[in-house]
Amino acid sequence: MSESFLIRGARRAGGDAIDMVVSDGMITEVGSSLSAGGATVVDADGLIALPGLVDLHTHLREPGYEASETILTGSRAAAAGGFTTVFAMPNTSPVADTAGVVEQELALGEAAGYVHVQPIGAVTIGQKGERLAELGAMAASRARVRVFSDDGFCVFDPLIMRRALEYVKSFDGVVAQHAQDPRLTEGAQMNEGTVSAELGLTGWPAVAEESIIARDVLLAEHVGSRLHVCHLSTAGSVDIIRWAKKRGVNVTAEVTPHHLLLSEELVRGYDARFKVNPPLRRDEDVRAVREGLADGTIDIVATDHAPHPAEAKSCEWAAAANGMVGLESALRVVQQAVVDTGLLDWDDVARVLSTAPARIGRLADAGTPLEAGRPASFTLYDPRPVRTFTDADLRGRSVNSPYLDRELPGEVRWTFFRGTATVADGDLLDRPGARP
Repeated sequence: MSESFLIRGARRAGGDAIDMVVSDGMITEVGSSLSAGGATVVDADGLIALPGLVDLHTHLREPGYEASETILTGSRAAAAGGFTTVFAMPNTSPVADTAGVVEQELALGEAAGYVHVQPIGAVTIGQKGERLAELGAMAASRARVRVFSDDGFCVFDPLIMRRALEYVKSFDGVVAQHAQDPRLTEGAQMNEGTVSAELGLTGWPAVAEESIIARDVLLAEHVGSRLHVCHLSTAGSVDIIRWAKKRGVNVTAEVTPHHLLLSEELVRGYDARFKVNPPLRRDEDVRAVREGLADGTIDIVATDHAPHPAEAKSCEWAAAANGMVGLESALRVVQQAVVDTGLLDWDDVARVLSTAPARIGRLADAGTPLEAGRPASFTLYDPRPVRTFTDADLRGRSVNSPYLDRELPGEVRWTFFRGTATVADGDLLDRPGARP
C-alpha cells in the first residue's frame, strides 16, 4: 500500500484554504479540519495547490540524443518544476513516427515514475515533410497518441498538411504546427528588425510565422479539424489566432515562458543561451503575447524544453544550437511575467499550465480538479520567496537555461504524482516516494 498524506491548509487556485487526504494514488477527502490516522502530515499553510502541471511541448531527446537528456533526467526536471505530465516531441533518433517508438517512450516514462510521459507522434515519416507517418497506428497503440507534430520542422507542403488534418479527425487528434516558412528563414539567426541589422545577423521575420498560421487556420476551417499552433511569438500571430477564433475555427495556441519574459535585446551580448527558435522577439511582441494569454486568445503556456550539451551552446553564436531548458523554471517565470504583473490570477495559471493543455492533448486523468475521487497529481507552490536561479535548480542533464543568475519568484515545495511524492519540502527525491 502506498503512503498516505494529509495536506493541511493549502490554498486552492480559486482562493479557499483546504485540507486534502491522499491515499492509494487518489484524493480521498477534501475539506477543513480533516484527520487521517497514520498519514504523513504536510503543513501547506501559505502554499498554493495547483493541479499537476501539464507541458504540451517537451523535448526529452531519448532515444538517440541521450547526451542532452533522457526520459529519466527530463522527468526529474519536470517533477522539480511541478509537472506531472509531459508530452514528448518526436524529434528523436529514430524519429517517433511508428507505434513501436512511441510505445518505447511510454514504457521508459513509466519506468522512471516521476511524471506521465505522453508521446507526440511525427506528422510525416522522419519529419521530412514528404509522406504521412503511421498516424492511425500510433493512435491505436498503447500510447494512444492524439497529438502529432513535426516540431523543429514546419509541415510546409499545404497538401500534406491538409491530409494530416483530415486523417486525425477520425480519432479526435490534433496537428501541432511549428509555424516557420523555411524559405523566409534560411540562415536566420535572430528576430528580423533593428537589432539584427545593428548586429549584422540574418533575421527571422515575423511574417515567416504569421503566413503559415494564416494558411493553416484556413485549412483547419476547410477540413473541420483541430489545429494547434506551437510556440506562437509575434503580435501578428496573436491577431491571426484571435481572428480565427472569432470565425469559429477549431484552433488552439501556446506561448512559451521565455517569449512571455525575454526580448531580442538579450541577443546583443551574443550569449547563445538566448538563441532559440522561434527567436526572442521585440518588446512589442512580448506585450502582445502576454495580453493574448490574458484575454484567452492564447490557450496555454508550454515550455519547449530543449536541452543541449555544453558544446552546442559554448561556441560562437552562428554555430550554436537553438533551444533552452525550461521545465524547472516555467512556473516561476509565469509568476513573474503575468501573475505579479496582474494579468493572470492563480486560477488562470491552473488553466493555462494544467487543465487546458490536458484537454488539448485529450488526457482525461491529467489536469483534473483537486476534488475527492480524482487522481492525486498536484503541486504545492510557494509564491513568496524571491531568489537567484542557478544551475543548482536544474535537475536535467543540460544547463542551457536563459534564467541563470536571474532573480525569479516562487518555489515548488511538493509535487505529487498519482499519490507519490516526487518533490518533498523543496527537494527532488532520488526515487519517487523515497524520502530520507
